Amino acid sequence: EFNSKRRRFSRFERRKLSSGLSCPSAACQQMELSSAIYSQSSAAQILRPKLCFTVSIPQRASIVSSSSPPRYLRMETQSQPRQSISCASSPSNNVSPATSNESARVGEVKRVTKETNVSVKINLDGTGVADCSTGIPFLDHMLHQLASHGLFDVHVRATGDFHIDDHHTNEDIALAIGTVSALLKALGERKGINRFGDFTAPLDEALIHVSLDLSGRPYLGYNLEIPTQRVGNYDTQLVEHFFQSLVNTSGMTLHIRQLSGRNSHHIIEATFKAFARALRQATENDPRRGGTIPSSKGVLSRS
Repeated sequence: EFNSKRRRFSRFERRKLSSGLSCPSAACQQMELSSAIYSQSSAAQILRPKLCFTVSIPQRASIVSSSSPPRYLRMETQSQPRQSISCASSPSNNVSPATSNESARVGEVKRVTKETNVSVKINLDGTGVADCSTGIPFLDHMLHQLASHGLFDVHVRATGDFHIDDHHTNEDIALAIGTVSALLKALGERKGINRFGDFTAPLDEALIHVSLDLSGRPYLGYNLEIPTQRVGNYDTQLVEHFFQSLVNTSGMTLHIRQLSGRNSHHIIEATFKAFARALRQATENDPRRGGTIPSSKGVLSRS
């Protein structure tokens, strides 16, 4: 009997124990659940400072955009008056070469004889303006070439004994132009000029070479072969006489060479164009010369 009770008890105890063993497992589950909740709450507590940090960023941005500017901005606003001062003073330091007070090289001559009345004015630093009325239409045309290609302003007025021929008027105009363009009045002592000029000008089949030296020693080398006696009403023999008269008063050494050409008009016009460009070269200033006379003797004159 005792034994039977012991067996019953043992069975009961085993059931109790089995039911007791199931409790710890439930407790473990509760512990796991509570730990998970705790972990979640702890994670929320860990993330909570981050949320506070992100919320604090706009607050810092609002501080930056406050009414008081940062230090570097205050420095820039202080330096702006210096910039305005420098800009205001800069135009006074810029001087245009066009506003220079240096006078232009201008020569003017009047020649009055019993045969002619001639007035010539030349600006060697001009723009190529020609105002010529000589009474000889072809010579007017050639003087326009001299002005246009030499960039000289040429003003000529002339009357003469045209009832005889054009010889005297042609000669006296050249004598007057030589006196002006010889730099006797336009360039004075000829300081700082290039002195030499050389140019070859083509005009269709004609090709003319001109070389000159403003040396003060008059000489003409001339070998044009003009096939006709006249171009319009102009006597072609007057071409050589024109340049000989110009050389005599200018004191220049002038060589004119015809390299080719068959048309009288082309030959003469190419000659005046080449002469204009060569004279332009010779009369222009040499910046390396420094205003000195371009001669080893220190003087350029006819004496």
